[in-house]
Amino acid sequence: MYALILSTAVIFVAELGDKSQLMAMTFATRYRTRDVLIGITAATALVHLASVAIGHYVGAAFASSQWIISLVAGVAFLVFAAWTLRGDELSAEEADKARKSQGAALLAVGTAFFLAELGDKTMLATITLAADHNWLGVWIGSTVGMVAADALAIVLGAVLGKKLPERVIKIVASLAFLVFGVILIIEGLTSR
Repeated sequence: MYALILSTAVIFVAELGDKSQLMAMTFATRYRTRDVLIGITAATALVHLASVAIGHYVGAAFASSQWIISLVAGVAFLVFAAWTLRGDELSAEEADKARKSQGAALLAVGTAFFLAELGDKTMLATITLAADHNWLGVWIGSTVGMVAADALAIVLGAVLGKKLPERVIKIVASLAFLVFGVILIIEGLTSR
């Protein structure tokens, strides 16, 4: 249960201000919200399943050196904090592709999200979490966190348009990563 709650919170925060949220808003202007959410959910579940598998096996390989995993995870979260503060932007080309996707909405959204998430900070955060926590809880939590953040983006985007305080969102998300990173580093150093 701890892994599920932690992963939901971490990935939700990681997704705030991410390129995927911008894609979700863009797709929502063209397709039904339900179809966008289903596509996002399917793509997220697949990417995060692969992520937890990688993280789980990395964690198992270093089980006797758990403090090293905590230190590496803490440093990774500090990098995620900086990455989040820097922010992601949806290029004009990516936004155009999202608007003009051919084929069924579910396929277009699902494929776009699957490809966008490969190597993204949420994928890397999921790998990091799965190295140290229950893989099933991390998978479910990371999927729920990402879909919730993207659903929030769709709703807020529809209601508030472009008046979202993007800078504030980036700062809060970055601070959350910073706190998680420091906690993990302290855990790693004290459990040595």
